[in-house]
Amino acid sequence: MEYKVKDISLANEGEALVKWAEQHMPVLMDIRKDFKKDKPLKGIKISACLHVTKETAVLIETLKAGGAEVSLAGSNPLSTNDAVAAYLAKNGIAVYAWRGNHEEYYWCIEKALEIKPNITLDDGGDLVTTLHTKKQELLSNVIGGTEETTTGVKRHRIMEKEGVLKYPIIAVNDAYTKYLFDNRYGTGQSTIDGILRATSLLLAGKYFVVVGYGWCGKGLANRARGMGARVIICEVDEIKALEAVMDGFLVMPIEKAAEIGDIFVTVTGNKHVIDANAIQKMKDGAILANSGHFDNEINVKWLEENSIEKREVRKNVVEYKLGNGKKVYLLAEGRLVNLACAEGHPPEVMDMSFANQALAVKWLVENKGKLENKVYRVPDEIDREVAKRKLKTMGIEIDVLTEEQKKYLESWQEGT
Repeated sequence: MEYKVKDISLANEGEALVKWAEQHMPVLMDIRKDFKKDKPLKGIKISACLHVTKETAVLIETLKAGGAEVSLAGSNPLSTNDAVAAYLAKNGIAVYAWRGNHEEYYWCIEKALEIKPNITLDDGGDLVTTLHTKKQELLSNVIGGTEETTTGVKRHRIMEKEGVLKYPIIAVNDAYTKYLFDNRYGTGQSTIDGILRATSLLLAGKYFVVVGYGWCGKGLANRARGMGARVIICEVDEIKALEAVMDGFLVMPIEKAAEIGDIFVTVTGNKHVIDANAIQKMKDGAILANSGHFDNEINVKWLEENSIEKREVRKNVVEYKLGNGKKVYLLAEGRLVNLACAEGHPPEVMDMSFANQALAVKWLVENKGKLENKVYRVPDEIDREVAKRKLKTMGIEIDVLTEEQKKYLESWQEGT
Protein backbone atom coordinates (compact mmCIF):
# COMPACT_ATOMS: atom_id res chain seq x y z
CA MET A 1 0.00 0.00 0.00
CA GLU A 2 1.47 3.30 -1.14
CA TYR A 3 1.41 6.46 0.94
CA LYS A 4 3.44 9.58 1.67
CA VAL A 5 3.40 11.08 5.14
CA LYS A 6 5.93 13.02 7.20
CA ASP A 7 6.90 10.27 9.66
CA ILE A 8 5.23 6.85 9.94
CA SER A 9 6.71 6.44 13.43
CA LEU A 10 4.14 8.97 14.67
CA ALA A 11 1.37 6.40 14.20
CA ASN A 12 1.03 5.54 17.90
CA GLU A 13 0.63 9.21 18.79
CA GLY A 14 -1.97 9.49 16.05
CA GLU A 15 -3.86 6.48 17.34
CA ALA A 16 -4.25 8.10 20.75
CA LEU A 17 -5.67 11.24 19.12
CA VAL A 18 -8.11 9.27 16.96
CA LYS A 19 -9.35 7.20 19.90
CA TRP A 20 -9.97 10.44 21.80
CA ALA A 21 -12.04 11.74 18.88
CA GLU A 22 -14.00 8.47 18.66
CA GLN A 23 -14.97 8.87 22.31
CA HIS A 24 -16.62 12.19 21.46
CA MET A 25 -18.21 11.26 18.12
CA PRO A 26 -20.97 8.82 19.15
CA VAL A 27 -23.21 9.40 16.12
CA LEU A 28 -20.51 8.53 13.60
CA MET A 29 -19.43 5.56 15.70
CA ASP A 30 -23.04 4.33 15.73
CA ILE A 31 -23.13 4.64 11.94
CA ARG A 32 -19.85 2.70 11.81
CA LYS A 33 -21.54 -0.22 13.58
CA ASP A 34 -24.26 -0.22 10.92
CA PHE A 35 -21.71 0.05 8.12
CA LYS A 36 -19.60 -2.78 9.53
CA LYS A 37 -22.65 -5.02 9.62
CA ASP A 38 -24.30 -4.11 6.30
CA LYS A 39 -21.26 -3.20 4.13
CA PRO A 40 -23.19 -0.63 2.02
CA LEU A 41 -19.98 0.59 0.35
CA LYS A 42 -18.55 -2.80 -0.64
CA GLY A 43 -16.48 -2.46 -3.80
CA ILE A 44 -16.68 1.35 -3.81
CA LYS A 45 -13.50 3.39 -4.26
CA ILE A 46 -13.43 6.80 -2.56
CA SER A 47 -10.92 9.62 -3.11
CA ALA A 48 -11.04 12.26 -0.38
CA CYS A 49 -9.46 15.69 -0.10
CA LEU A 50 -10.08 16.74 3.51
CA HIS A 51 -8.27 18.33 6.43
CA VAL A 52 -6.35 15.39 7.91
CA THR A 53 -7.45 15.69 11.52
CA LYS A 54 -8.32 13.16 14.20
CA GLU A 55 -12.01 13.68 13.38
CA THR A 56 -11.40 13.03 9.68
CA ALA A 57 -9.71 9.77 10.61
CA VAL A 58 -12.92 8.65 12.35
CA LEU A 59 -14.84 9.33 9.12
CA ILE A 60 -12.29 7.56 6.92
CA GLU A 61 -12.30 4.46 9.12
CA THR A 62 -16.12 4.48 9.10
CA LEU A 63 -16.15 4.47 5.30
CA LYS A 64 -13.59 1.67 5.32
CA ALA A 65 -15.77 -0.30 7.76
CA GLY A 66 -18.57 0.02 5.20
CA GLY A 67 -16.47 -1.81 2.64
CA ALA A 68 -14.91 1.12 0.78
CA GLU A 69 -11.34 1.48 -0.43
CA VAL A 70 -10.26 5.00 0.52
CA SER A 71 -7.40 7.28 -0.49
CA LEU A 72 -6.84 10.64 1.18
CA ALA A 73 -5.09 13.93 0.46
CA GLY A 74 -5.03 17.03 2.67
CA SER A 75 -7.19 19.96 1.62
CA ASN A 76 -4.79 22.64 2.87
CA PRO A 77 -0.98 22.70 3.14
CA LEU A 78 -1.07 23.50 6.86
CA SER A 79 -4.11 21.55 8.06
CA THR A 80 -2.65 18.04 8.28
CA ASN A 81 -1.91 16.49 11.65
CA ASP A 82 1.16 14.40 10.83
CA ALA A 83 0.52 11.91 13.62
CA VAL A 84 -3.02 11.25 12.35
CA ALA A 85 -1.75 10.86 8.78
CA ALA A 86 0.81 8.31 9.99
CA TYR A 87 -1.87 6.39 11.92
CA LEU A 88 -4.12 6.15 8.86
CA ALA A 89 -1.25 5.09 6.60
CA LYS A 90 -0.24 2.34 9.05
CA ASN A 91 -3.85 1.14 9.05
CA GLY A 92 -4.23 0.65 5.33
CA ILE A 93 -5.30 4.04 4.01
CA ALA A 94 -3.42 5.50 1.03
CA VAL A 95 -2.61 8.88 2.60
CA TYR A 96 -0.77 11.65 0.77
CA ALA A 97 -0.58 14.47 3.27
CA TRP A 98 1.86 16.23 5.58
CA ARG A 99 2.00 19.64 7.19
CA GLY A 100 3.82 22.08 4.93
CA ASN A 101 3.30 20.32 1.58
CA HIS A 102 2.91 23.65 -0.24
CA GLU A 103 4.92 22.62 -3.30
CA GLU A 104 3.40 19.13 -3.58
CA TYR A 105 -0.18 19.98 -2.63
CA TYR A 106 -1.69 19.16 -6.03
CA TRP A 107 0.65 16.18 -6.48
CA CYS A 108 -0.97 14.73 -3.34
CA ILE A 109 -4.46 15.26 -4.77
CA GLU A 110 -3.49 13.58 -8.04
CA LYS A 111 -2.02 10.63 -6.11
CA ALA A 112 -5.28 10.27 -4.17
CA LEU A 113 -7.13 10.07 -7.49
CA GLU A 114 -5.03 7.17 -8.76
CA ILE A 115 -7.46 4.61 -7.36
CA LYS A 116 -9.96 5.77 -10.01
CA PRO A 117 -12.70 6.79 -7.58
CA ASN A 118 -16.40 6.06 -7.73
CA ILE A 119 -17.08 8.69 -5.04
CA THR A 120 -15.22 11.91 -4.20
CA LEU A 121 -15.17 13.72 -0.86
CA ASP A 122 -13.96 17.29 -1.14
CA ASP A 123 -13.39 20.23 1.19
CA GLY A 124 -12.97 23.38 -0.84
CA GLY A 125 -13.29 22.00 -4.36
CA ASP A 126 -9.67 21.39 -5.37
CA LEU A 127 -10.13 17.65 -5.92
CA VAL A 128 -13.24 18.14 -8.04
CA THR A 129 -11.51 20.87 -10.05
CA THR A 130 -8.47 18.64 -10.60
CA LEU A 131 -10.73 15.83 -11.84
CA HIS A 132 -12.48 18.16 -14.26
CA THR A 133 -9.27 19.68 -15.66
CA LYS A 134 -6.22 17.42 -15.33
CA LYS A 135 -7.84 14.00 -14.83
CA GLN A 136 -10.89 14.02 -17.07
CA GLU A 137 -10.26 10.41 -18.11
CA LEU A 138 -11.35 9.33 -14.62
CA LEU A 139 -14.73 11.07 -14.71
CA SER A 140 -16.54 8.10 -16.28
CA ASN A 141 -15.93 6.06 -13.11
CA VAL A 142 -17.52 8.61 -10.77
CA ILE A 143 -21.00 8.00 -9.33
CA GLY A 144 -21.08 11.23 -7.35
CA GLY A 145 -19.36 13.31 -4.70
CA THR A 146 -19.83 15.31 -1.53
CA GLU A 147 -18.61 18.79 -0.57
CA GLU A 148 -17.85 19.80 3.00
CA THR A 149 -17.50 23.58 2.94
CA THR A 150 -19.17 26.78 1.73
CA THR A 151 -16.30 27.70 -0.59
CA GLY A 152 -16.45 24.36 -2.38
CA VAL A 153 -20.23 24.41 -2.74
CA LYS A 154 -20.01 27.85 -4.36
CA ARG A 155 -17.43 26.58 -6.86
CA HIS A 156 -19.49 23.49 -7.73
CA ARG A 157 -22.66 25.53 -8.21
CA ILE A 158 -20.80 27.78 -10.65
CA MET A 159 -19.66 24.64 -12.50
CA GLU A 160 -23.27 23.43 -12.62
CA LYS A 161 -24.47 26.82 -13.91
CA GLU A 162 -21.81 26.80 -16.64
CA GLY A 163 -22.74 23.24 -17.64
CA VAL A 164 -19.32 21.75 -16.93
CA LEU A 165 -20.10 19.69 -13.80
CA LYS A 166 -19.82 16.04 -14.86
CA TYR A 167 -21.36 14.24 -11.89
CA PRO A 168 -23.81 14.93 -9.03
CA ILE A 169 -22.49 16.45 -5.82
CA ILE A 170 -24.16 16.51 -2.42
CA ALA A 171 -23.66 19.86 -0.64
CA VAL A 172 -23.02 18.47 2.83
CA ASN A 173 -22.24 22.03 3.93
CA ASP A 174 -25.88 22.97 3.37
CA ALA A 175 -27.31 20.37 5.75
CA TYR A 176 -28.87 22.01 8.79
CA THR A 177 -26.97 19.63 11.06
CA LYS A 178 -23.77 20.82 9.42
CA TYR A 179 -23.76 24.58 8.95
CA LEU A 180 -25.88 25.54 11.96
CA PHE A 181 -23.39 23.78 14.22
CA ASP A 182 -20.09 23.20 12.38
CA ASN A 183 -19.87 26.63 10.75
CA ARG A 184 -21.23 28.51 13.74
CA TYR A 185 -20.08 26.74 16.90
CA GLY A 186 -17.14 24.88 15.36
CA THR A 187 -15.55 27.78 13.50
CA GLY A 188 -16.29 30.18 16.34
CA GLN A 189 -14.56 28.12 19.02
CA SER A 190 -11.71 26.71 16.94
CA THR A 191 -10.77 30.11 15.49
CA ILE A 192 -10.51 31.62 18.96
CA ASP A 193 -8.51 28.54 19.99
CA GLY A 194 -6.06 29.05 17.11
CA ILE A 195 -5.57 32.75 17.83
CA LEU A 196 -4.95 32.13 21.52
CA ARG A 197 -2.52 29.27 20.91
CA ALA A 198 -0.56 31.35 18.42
CA THR A 199 -0.44 34.63 20.36
CA SER A 200 -1.22 33.88 24.06
CA LEU A 201 -2.83 37.34 24.21
CA LEU A 202 -5.87 38.55 26.13
CA LEU A 203 -9.02 39.12 24.07
CA ALA A 204 -10.96 40.99 26.75
CA GLY A 205 -11.10 44.72 26.01
CA LYS A 206 -9.63 44.47 22.51
CA TYR A 207 -11.38 45.53 19.32
CA PHE A 208 -11.96 42.25 17.47
CA VAL A 209 -12.86 42.77 13.81
CA VAL A 210 -14.78 39.99 12.05
CA VAL A 211 -14.89 40.40 8.27
CA GLY A 212 -17.95 38.52 7.05
CA TYR A 213 -21.18 37.78 8.94
CA GLY A 214 -22.24 34.44 7.51
CA TRP A 215 -22.66 31.48 9.82
CA CYS A 216 -18.92 31.29 10.49
CA GLY A 217 -18.77 35.02 11.20
CA LYS A 218 -21.81 34.84 13.49
CA GLY A 219 -20.24 32.09 15.56
CA LEU A 220 -16.87 33.81 15.76
CA ALA A 221 -18.36 37.19 16.71
CA ASN A 222 -20.41 35.70 19.51
CA ARG A 223 -17.50 33.74 20.94
CA ALA A 224 -15.20 36.76 20.79
CA ARG A 225 -17.84 38.78 22.62
CA GLY A 226 -18.06 36.01 25.18
CA MET A 227 -14.33 36.41 25.80
CA GLY A 228 -14.86 40.10 26.55
CA ALA A 229 -13.76 41.53 23.20
CA ARG A 230 -15.41 44.58 21.64
CA VAL A 231 -16.57 43.16 18.32
CA ILE A 232 -16.80 45.00 15.00
CA ILE A 233 -18.42 43.46 11.91
CA CYS A 234 -17.52 44.34 8.31
CA GLU A 235 -19.99 43.27 5.60
CA VAL A 236 -21.00 43.90 1.98
CA ASP A 237 -24.47 42.35 2.33
CA GLU A 238 -27.10 44.80 3.58
CA ILE A 239 -29.24 42.16 5.29
CA LYS A 240 -26.33 40.51 7.10
CA ALA A 241 -25.05 43.92 8.16
CA LEU A 242 -28.46 44.81 9.55
CA GLU A 243 -28.61 41.48 11.37
CA ALA A 244 -25.20 42.19 12.93
CA VAL A 245 -26.46 45.58 14.15
CA MET A 246 -29.55 43.97 15.67
CA ASP A 247 -27.33 41.36 17.31
CA GLY A 248 -25.60 44.19 19.12
CA PHE A 249 -22.35 44.52 17.19
CA LEU A 250 -20.68 47.60 15.73
CA VAL A 251 -20.81 47.60 11.92
CA MET A 252 -18.53 49.65 9.68
CA PRO A 253 -16.41 49.45 6.50
CA ILE A 254 -13.08 47.62 6.78
CA GLU A 255 -10.99 50.76 6.21
CA LYS A 256 -12.70 52.48 9.14
CA ALA A 257 -12.40 49.37 11.32
CA ALA A 258 -8.71 49.18 10.36
CA GLU A 259 -8.02 52.37 12.28
CA ILE A 260 -9.20 51.00 15.62
CA GLY A 261 -9.02 47.20 15.38
CA ASP A 262 -6.59 45.09 17.41
CA ILE A 263 -7.34 41.67 15.90
CA PHE A 264 -8.76 41.07 12.42
CA VAL A 265 -10.22 37.75 11.23
CA THR A 266 -11.59 37.07 7.74
CA VAL A 267 -14.39 34.55 7.18
CA THR A 268 -15.86 35.54 3.81
CA GLY A 269 -14.81 33.06 1.13
CA ASN A 270 -13.76 36.03 -1.01
CA LYS A 271 -10.47 37.49 -2.18
CA HIS A 272 -8.49 40.38 -0.63
CA VAL A 273 -11.20 41.47 1.80
CA ILE A 274 -8.33 42.92 3.83
CA ASP A 275 -6.30 44.77 1.21
CA ALA A 276 -3.42 47.25 1.08
CA ASN A 277 -5.48 50.34 1.97
CA ALA A 278 -6.81 48.75 5.15
CA ILE A 279 -3.44 47.29 6.20
CA GLN A 280 -1.73 50.68 5.87
CA LYS A 281 -4.31 52.26 8.18
CA MET A 282 -3.90 49.68 10.94
CA LYS A 283 -2.31 50.63 14.22
CA ASP A 284 1.05 49.35 15.30
CA GLY A 285 0.78 45.74 16.52
CA ALA A 286 -2.42 44.74 14.71
CA ILE A 287 -2.94 40.99 14.32
CA LEU A 288 -4.27 39.46 11.10
CA ALA A 289 -5.81 36.00 10.79
CA ASN A 290 -8.02 34.11 8.36
CA SER A 291 -10.56 31.34 8.92
CA GLY A 292 -11.84 31.17 5.35
CA HIS A 293 -10.87 28.13 3.28
CA PHE A 294 -8.29 29.77 1.01
CA ASP A 295 -5.29 31.94 1.91
CA ASN A 296 -6.24 34.88 -0.34
CA GLU A 297 -8.71 36.69 1.94
CA ILE A 298 -5.85 38.79 3.31
CA ASN A 299 -3.60 40.29 0.65
CA VAL A 300 -0.49 38.46 1.83
CA LYS A 301 1.27 39.07 -1.47
CA TRP A 302 1.09 42.83 -0.87
CA LEU A 303 2.50 42.35 2.63
CA GLU A 304 5.39 40.30 1.27
CA GLU A 305 6.20 42.83 -1.45
CA ASN A 306 5.79 46.02 0.58
CA SER A 307 7.16 45.25 4.04
CA ILE A 308 10.67 46.50 4.75
CA GLU A 309 11.37 43.80 7.36
CA LYS A 310 9.95 40.37 8.07
CA ARG A 311 10.65 37.92 10.88
CA GLU A 312 8.97 35.05 12.72
CA VAL A 313 8.45 36.12 16.32
CA ARG A 314 6.57 33.03 17.52
CA LYS A 315 5.53 29.77 15.92
CA ASN A 316 2.87 30.64 13.30
CA VAL A 317 3.31 34.40 13.92
CA VAL A 318 5.22 36.52 11.37
CA GLU A 319 5.94 40.19 11.96
CA TYR A 320 5.86 42.55 8.97
CA LYS A 321 7.32 46.02 9.35
CA LEU A 322 5.65 48.43 6.94
CA GLY A 323 7.14 51.47 5.25
CA ASN A 324 5.24 53.75 7.66
CA GLY A 325 7.12 52.19 10.56
CA LYS A 326 4.17 50.22 11.92
CA LYS A 327 4.26 46.47 12.49
CA VAL A 328 1.47 43.99 11.77
CA TYR A 329 1.43 40.33 12.68
CA LEU A 330 0.14 37.62 10.33
CA LEU A 331 -0.93 34.25 11.75
CA ALA A 332 -0.41 30.95 9.90
CA GLU A 333 0.60 32.53 6.57
CA GLY A 334 -2.99 33.77 6.21
CA ARG A 335 -4.20 30.17 6.03
CA LEU A 336 -6.92 28.57 8.15
CA VAL A 337 -5.93 29.72 11.62
CA ASN A 338 -8.16 27.21 13.38
CA LEU A 339 -6.40 24.28 11.74
CA ALA A 340 -2.90 25.67 11.26
CA CYS A 341 -2.58 26.98 14.82
CA ALA A 342 -4.99 24.64 16.64
CA GLU A 343 -6.77 21.34 15.91
CA GLY A 344 -9.79 22.46 13.89
CA HIS A 345 -13.37 21.98 15.02
CA PRO A 346 -14.15 20.04 18.20
CA PRO A 347 -15.09 16.37 17.66
CA GLU A 348 -18.62 16.85 19.03
CA VAL A 349 -19.36 19.21 16.14
CA MET A 350 -17.61 17.15 13.47
CA ASP A 351 -19.65 14.18 14.69
CA MET A 352 -22.67 15.67 12.93
CA SER A 353 -20.83 16.98 9.86
CA PHE A 354 -19.14 13.67 9.17
CA ALA A 355 -22.27 11.66 9.97
CA ASN A 356 -23.82 13.60 7.09
CA GLN A 357 -20.82 12.74 4.92
CA ALA A 358 -21.03 9.02 5.64
CA LEU A 359 -24.79 8.80 5.08
CA ALA A 360 -24.57 10.99 1.95
CA VAL A 361 -21.99 8.63 0.45
CA LYS A 362 -24.28 5.66 1.17
CA TRP A 363 -27.20 7.56 -0.42
CA LEU A 364 -25.17 8.31 -3.56
CA VAL A 365 -24.34 4.63 -3.98
CA GLU A 366 -27.98 3.66 -3.50
CA ASN A 367 -29.09 6.23 -6.10
CA LYS A 368 -26.45 5.48 -8.73
CA GLY A 369 -27.64 6.52 -12.19
CA LYS A 370 -30.76 8.31 -10.90
CA LEU A 371 -29.24 11.77 -10.38
CA GLU A 372 -28.44 14.63 -12.75
CA ASN A 373 -25.10 16.44 -12.85
CA LYS A 374 -26.23 18.98 -10.28
CA VAL A 375 -25.47 20.14 -6.75
CA TYR A 376 -28.03 18.61 -4.38
CA ARG A 377 -28.91 19.39 -0.79
CA VAL A 378 -28.51 16.60 1.71
CA PRO A 379 -31.85 14.71 1.71
CA ASP A 380 -34.04 15.85 4.59
CA GLU A 381 -34.34 12.33 5.94
CA ILE A 382 -30.54 12.16 6.38
CA ASP A 383 -30.39 15.59 8.03
CA ARG A 384 -33.11 14.63 10.51
CA GLU A 385 -31.63 11.20 11.12
CA VAL A 386 -28.36 12.86 12.18
CA ALA A 387 -30.24 15.22 14.50
CA LYS A 388 -32.25 12.37 16.02
CA ARG A 389 -29.13 10.30 16.65
CA LYS A 390 -27.30 13.27 18.13
CA LEU A 391 -30.13 14.06 20.55
CA LYS A 392 -30.27 10.41 21.57
CA THR A 393 -26.55 10.33 22.37
CA MET A 394 -27.02 13.47 24.48
CA GLY A 395 -29.86 11.87 26.43
CA ILE A 396 -32.36 14.46 25.23
CA GLU A 397 -36.02 13.67 24.46
CA ILE A 398 -38.44 15.92 22.58
CA ASP A 399 -42.20 16.09 22.09
CA VAL A 400 -44.10 14.23 19.37
CA LEU A 401 -47.08 15.64 17.45
CA THR A 402 -50.46 14.09 18.27
CA GLU A 403 -52.63 12.81 15.42
CA GLU A 404 -54.93 15.81 15.98
CA GLN A 405 -51.97 18.19 15.62
CA LYS A 406 -50.74 16.48 12.46
CA LYS A 407 -54.22 16.71 10.93
CA TYR A 408 -54.45 20.40 11.86
CA LEU A 409 -51.12 21.21 10.21
CA GLU A 410 -52.18 19.43 7.03
CA SER A 411 -55.53 21.22 6.70
CA TRP A 412 -56.73 24.74 5.91
CA GLN A 413 -60.39 24.79 6.93
CA GLU A 414 -60.01 25.40 10.68
CA GLY A 415 -59.37 29.02 11.67
CA THR A 416 -60.32 31.55 14.32
